[in-house]
Amino acid sequence: MASPLEHQSPPEQQTSKVTNIAGGKPPIVLVETAFLASTASLLWLLNFYFPIGPIFKIFFPIPIALIYLRWGYRAGWMTALVSALLLSVLMGPSRSILFAIPYCIMGVQLGACWRRRVGWLTSISLGALLDCFGVFFRFWWTSILLGEDLWMYLMVRIRDLSEWIFVQLGILAEPSLLVIQILAIALILLSNFVYLFVIHLVALLMFERLGNPIPKAPAWVDTLLDL
Repeated sequence: MASPLEHQSPPEQQTSKVTNIAGGKPPIVLVETAFLASTASLLWLLNFYFPIGPIFKIFFPIPIALIYLRWGYRAGWMTALVSALLLSVLMGPSRSILFAIPYCIMGVQLGACWRRRVGWLTSISLGALLDCFGVFFRFWWTSILLGEDLWMYLMVRIRDLSEWIFVQLGILAEPSLLVIQILAIALILLSNFVYLFVIHLVALLMFERLGNPIPKAPAWVDTLLDL
């Protein structure tokens, strides 16, 4: 009679069976994907109902970027999709899409840049452009839901700012609509560059301890951190 040990599969075959049951992925990938997708959704949910400034906003794309950095594009896109679907169930599609665009896509973009060891300037520039698109999409989508043109409201606020700047510079002229729009886009891009730079700083400090460092920061950033 054969011994029970003879009927046991070797460890490699057992690991292969577990991987096949998990849909071709090790269970740790699925667990991390589900955990970080729910984390990203929870951050958006908390920020929506309990806004405490830009603290939560800094971490919106980071869980998705971390999954991409650890496990590749398929896990990254899966995390982005699961987090958007979870928010769609909890808050409805009209609100979850504001998280999917741009933060889910931004998380994938940052993870792809960091995994390919792209420099900070490139990843920050791509993220800022993507965030700029997200701002315009947010204005357009919210204007449809509210039935009001929020972009024109922003133009009025920018016009007041530009008039104050003209007075301080001693320019006796009223800013044109083109100048107001250029100033609005410049302010949006500037804020997006600052936002993406802060995300890179947070990822630099966090991911190093998690064993998944992002590309090395420029020398002036190291100097700034030392100070």
